[in-house]
Amino acid sequence: MNVIDIINASDKTVFSFELLPPLKGNDASKIYRTVESLVDFDPKYINITTHRDEMVFVESADGTIEKRTVRKRPGTVAIAAAIQYKYDIPVVPHILCGGFSKSETEHVLIDLNFMGISNILALRGDGTKTDHVFRPNSDGHGNANNLVDQVVNLREGKYLESDLKNNAPMDFCIGVAGYPEKHFEAPNLATDLDYLKQKIDAGADYIVTQMFFDNQVYYDFVDRCRAAGINVPIIPGIKPINLKNQLTVLPKLFSINLPQDLAAELSKCKDNDAAKVVGTEWAIHQSKDLIAHNAPSLHIYTYGVSDNTRKIIEAVF
Repeated sequence: MNVIDIINASDKTVFSFELLPPLKGNDASKIYRTVESLVDFDPKYINITTHRDEMVFVESADGTIEKRTVRKRPGTVAIAAAIQYKYDIPVVPHILCGGFSKSETEHVLIDLNFMGISNILALRGDGTKTDHVFRPNSDGHGNANNLVDQVVNLREGKYLESDLKNNAPMDFCIGVAGYPEKHFEAPNLATDLDYLKQKIDAGADYIVTQMFFDNQVYYDFVDRCRAAGINVPIIPGIKPINLKNQLTVLPKLFSINLPQDLAAELSKCKDNDAAKVVGTEWAIHQSKDLIAHNAPSLHIYTYGVSDNTRKIIEAVF
């Protein structure tokens, strides 16, 4: 079932969560345990992240340094298919611009279609660690709205090779990212909103937001979207804080603000266990308030930690 149909058919807030594929060399057992710890609460869909190749430098015994290209978390398509068919829950693999050509993207989408996976989240993705600005691959997309265009073309049976015969259309539901506190590269909120509208106008079906910790930020974002003519569902993204150092790491990595009350409580924590308690309680408070304001869904960024997600879901659903 498509995410947009799930949301439109529900008369109450639903929930989903996000998983990282196993690190290369690991099996799927940990990711299955995460799903099984939450499946009893009826998640309506599960997002699976995608990761581009990375450049690493390896020093040999003779002192020479070799540059290698590695993908630390391969297997997004495979693990997405495994979860969907093992647990009968729709999955939403992430499709990136960064690190992929248009042809590679088309091949991934064809594979997903063959496997009956009809939901994707279209993202530009991050640049490489060595680049100060995002650089698309040769013959790759430079922004998410062009990626959405490609997926929409496949909805209509338009492939990259125009001379193909008997082209079968693909029924993809497309989600895109929104940034309530703006993307860190956008010069201002108005410009960032213009970029988001381009993705919706290109054919995206819904928006899932970057994490935020002040619900008013989300409500203001929704109001700005509606005023700009963006009328698709806007799903709030919730990140339970797990570690004490996330007090400073999260604002730096994601260009977001932490409310003073939350920052003050985290500053008092003596260890990660105490910080996780504070983070879980804050996420419960956020979630209850979002449900009271009729958020269409809650999307929880688990990042491989499911015990606090379970506590949140138990408390609010």
